Amino acid sequence: MSGVQRFEDLVAWQKARELCRCVYETTRTGPLARDFGLAAQMQRAAVSVMSNVAEGFERHRRQEFHQFLSVAKSSCAEVRSHLYVALDTGYLAPGQFESMNSLAQEVARLVGALRASVQRRIDSDKEY
Repeated sequence: MSGVQRFEDLVAWQKARELCRCVYETTRTGPLARDFGLAAQMQRAAVSVMSNVAEGFERHRRQEFHQFLSVAKSSCAEVRSHLYVALDTGYLAPGQFESMNSLAQEVARLVGALRASVQRRIDSDKEY
């Protein structure tokens, strides 16, 4: 994180943005677009992922950033859970589900790795 000056530079945020775009595109077309409740939940959860990464970064305190990354990772799990609902109801084709779920898993891994890095920095600060 030492060379990162803006949240937009974080790969985790960039991929979360991609996931958010994908969720919005998917929830605006086909049968999922008519299920306003599920579509809105998916959109809110996807927005939450990228927003929490950004907000946590801008707090400029490692402990707070770590907490916001935890929320972002949880929101990513929420997106994945909603994807299963969309698959099980026939709103998503299996291939579409796999593609989106794979992206959501990648985002979760990136956010998790960033959170672990922040935790290591928190732990190293305590050693002094």
